[in-house]
Amino acid sequence: MSFPLHEPISCSRASRSIDSEKLQRNQKENRMTATASTAHGLLREKLAVVTGAARGIGRATSIAFAREGADIVGLDICAPVDPRSGVEPSTPEDLEETGRLVRMDGRRWLGIKLDQRDLSALRAAADRAEQEFGGIDILFANAGIQSFHPLLEMEDPDWHITIDVNLTGTANAVRAFAPYIVKRGGGRIILTSSTQGQHGTKYGASYSASKWGIVGLMKSAALELAPYKITVNALVPGLIDTPLTRHEERYAQVLQDAGKSPAGSTADEQEARKILTAKTPLGVPWIEPKDVAPVVVFLASDAARMVSGATFDVTGGDSAHNTS
Repeated sequence: MSFPLHEPISCSRASRSIDSEKLQRNQKENRMTATASTAHGLLREKLAVVTGAARGIGRATSIAFAREGADIVGLDICAPVDPRSGVEPSTPEDLEETGRLVRMDGRRWLGIKLDQRDLSALRAAADRAEQEFGGIDILFANAGIQSFHPLLEMEDPDWHITIDVNLTGTANAVRAFAPYIVKRGGGRIILTSSTQGQHGTKYGASYSASKWGIVGLMKSAALELAPYKITVNALVPGLIDTPLTRHEERYAQVLQDAGKSPAGSTADEQEARKILTAKTPLGVPWIEPKDVAPVVVFLASDAARMVSGATFDVTGGDSAHNTS
C-alpha cells in the first residue's frame, strides 16, 4: 500500500529557496520589532525562559517579553532533528538573531543550544539561568517538530522522534525549570500545544498525539503546581507562518484534503494559500507569530494570576470548527 504524499523530500529540493526564504523571514521579523507597540512593563524585572527561541513563535514571544521588561534565556536545538521531515531546521545564527533583537530592547539575553530530550542538559541550563540572573519567573515551553507519515508506513523512529521531542521534551522542560520557579515563590508556565492537539490529523498521528498529550500535561501540572503559586496554561496556535508550516509536505496535505493533486512545485504553495484563506473564518492562510505573542505575554503576566489549567486558541477563527 502506498501513499505518494509521503515520498521523502530530497535535500536539494528542500533547500532550493532556503536562503531567500530565510532572508524574507528575517526582514519580516525585523519589521515586526520596528512596528510593535511601546512596552507597558508587564514583565519588568522578570526572567523568562523560552524554548524553541530561534525563530517563529519563540522568537516573536522573546521579543514581546523583552518589550515588557523581561530578560530572556532562549533555548533551541539549532540543528536537524528528524531526517525524514521536510521542515528546514533552525540554525545557531537564527538563535543569535533572536538574541540581537532582544538586546535591542535593552534586556539581557542568554542563548543556549540544547536538545530538550536531554533532561540533564535542561537542568544544567536552569541552574545556569538562576546563577546568572538570580531566579526564574516564567517558562514558555514552546519547542516542537512536525512531520507527516501514514500509520501504515510509519517507522518506529518516525513515532518516537515526534513524541520524544514534543511531549517528553516539553515535560522535561517543566521538570527542569519548575523547581526554580517554586524557589522564586511562584510564576507562570505556558506550554505550546496546537489546534491539531484538539482533533485528528491525517498522516500526522504522532503530532496530534503529542500535542493532545501536552494539554493533559498542562492540566495535571496546573493542579500540582497551584500550591506553589504557579499557573500553568497552554497556547493553541493554528497554522503559523513559520517553517513548521510553510513547506511542501504541508502544502501537499492541504491540496489532498481539498481533493486536488500536488504538483510538487511552487504552484502548490499558491494553491494551498487560496484554500486556507477561504477555509479560515478570518480569511488568512497563516497567522503571523507576532499575532500570537501577546496572548503568551498575557498568560505570563500578573493579569493572568487567576488563570490556570486553560487552553488559549490563536487560530484565525478556525477554533470555531472544533467542539467546545
